Amino acid sequence: MRALPARTTRVNVARLASGYVACLLSVAPDVLHAQSYPNRPLRFVTGGGPDALARILGPKFTETWGQPVVIEERGGAGGMLSAEVVAKANPDGHTLLLATGTHTINPNFYKLSYDMARDFAPVSLLGTIPFVLTVHPSLPVKTVDDLIRLAKARPGALNYGSGGNGSPGHLIAEMFISRTGARMVHVPYKTVAGGVTALISDQVQVNFVVGPSAVPQITAGRIRPLAVTTPQRARVLPDLPTLAESGLAGFDAPAWNGVLVPAQTPGAVVTTLHQEIVRALKLPDVVERMTTLSFEPVGNSPREFGVFLNAELAKWAKVAKEAGARVE
Repeated sequence: MRALPARTTRVNVARLASGYVACLLSVAPDVLHAQSYPNRPLRFVTGGGPDALARILGPKFTETWGQPVVIEERGGAGGMLSAEVVAKANPDGHTLLLATGTHTINPNFYKLSYDMARDFAPVSLLGTIPFVLTVHPSLPVKTVDDLIRLAKARPGALNYGSGGNGSPGHLIAEMFISRTGARMVHVPYKTVAGGVTALISDQVQVNFVVGPSAVPQITAGRIRPLAVTTPQRARVLPDLPTLAESGLAGFDAPAWNGVLVPAQTPGAVVTTLHQEIVRALKLPDVVERMTTLSFEPVGNSPREFGVFLNAELAKWAKVAKEAGARVE
């Protein structure tokens, strides 16, 4: 085999070396970002749901990094205001969004100034909460099958409540109707609490109520639970079956909280933030407080959270289209 000329070899080595140096230079800023992160207070922007997890995790971040965490409430508009703030923020990891299920539902009903898939980088899914399929105690049903049979026998006679058109409770109920053929009439209320009050007073007979709102009323006997919407049974209601166990294989519709940062946030910064989140979610006092709020801690990877978000966006787009759901 003929040896390469010495000059050619020197040129190739030089090219390899220059390429390696270029690679190092491209990585160096990312490493420097991670080494200096965080170097000032963090903004934890919330909206579209309760801010409890931001308030639980914020002090843990401060303990680790010595930087204050400011909870910035941008309520109203179903989480659109909070998402807009973070989408436009400097992508340096100092502005976080406490994302919720409403953020993956909103694109089906509103013209947004941001794109959920394009303008955010996923960090981690913090935890999930079940919705509970509940009925008024006077309704002669004890199981999901009972409810389906009654709704089919009396199409349109049963009313289901929700926290409004386009709310998670609304779309979960529509997904249930699509899967079962159990025809029920939607009665939207301005708030989740309004829908629960309507169920207690028998103005509506059915409601998918988020765990923290459902558990006290279930304990008091004011509403009757039939099943939870998560793939696994809920720690706060261990004796209650899942909808999947009740015959609706693959039914998976949790409430959830996760952390997003602006797109283009350096990967090393995302990794640092993710590692701190995972550490905090394993602390016994954090687990205890989350469980009290009906949360099941998760703490998955950025890639896994990204897959989850894409699945949620696709799922609710399909449900909204099939139901013809609109926000008036």
